Amino acid sequence: MNTSFVLRAGARGYNKLRSTGPLASYISGHPEAVLLRHSSFNFGSYQTGHAGFGRMRVFGDEVFSGPGCGYNMHRHHNFIICAFVLEGELAHINTVGNIDRLTPGDYYVFSAGSGGKHCEVNLRSDDMHAIYIWFLPDQLLLPPSYHRNHFDALANRNQLVTLVGNADGALRVSQDVRVSRLSSDTAMALDYTPQSAEHGVYVFVLDGEVHCNDVSLARRDSNGIWGAKRIKLQTGPQETDLMLVETAP
Repeated sequence: MNTSFVLRAGARGYNKLRSTGPLASYISGHPEAVLLRHSSFNFGSYQTGHAGFGRMRVFGDEVFSGPGCGYNMHRHHNFIICAFVLEGELAHINTVGNIDRLTPGDYYVFSAGSGGKHCEVNLRSDDMHAIYIWFLPDQLLLPPSYHRNHFDALANRNQLVTLVGNADGALRVSQDVRVSRLSSDTAMALDYTPQSAEHGVYVFVLDGEVHCNDVSLARRDSNGIWGAKRIKLQTGPQETDLMLVETAP
């Protein structure tokens, strides 16, 4: 049975992976590259944290430090992988045929389907910071695909924008999920209505403070909510950056 929870920033899973360690064939960059990963859910050896949430298996808050730091070419199948760049630049190469560079506000959806490989690294001296989200697809062995888009925080100030899912302007995926983002610079109240009371909503505060129903959330805190017909959100007067992931059970 799905249960609601509050996950504080300091209670998330944590990994510090070095390119010269036992995972050198997987973690790229030499000789001093370090990959930091805070994770919200349990997914084998990839991340530790709270149990999975609906169709979402991974929610990783990751920093690539050092030129070349990232993930060497590796294989996926039957996963929908999303990355949302917060800082720096992410270089992404995949076997669908894409060579891409993403900067803050850019995001991609890589549907591995029947099988695909990708490599993603930070080629700059400053850190690259991104949120990674993995979903299970609703149909196995689909042809792999890659699409990208951009979230313009200034143009969409104080508006909740759907980035991934069945909505105008969003990247469509083969799953009953929706990823939305809010960038606000003023105190504002917002009601979020899930598609049904059976859907879950994962509220993650990138920056600022948010009151979610009766729960106060600070930077990097999150709230997994099940069975709600409506979720009441209240931001503070300072700048706030918020992600919402809605998923079928």
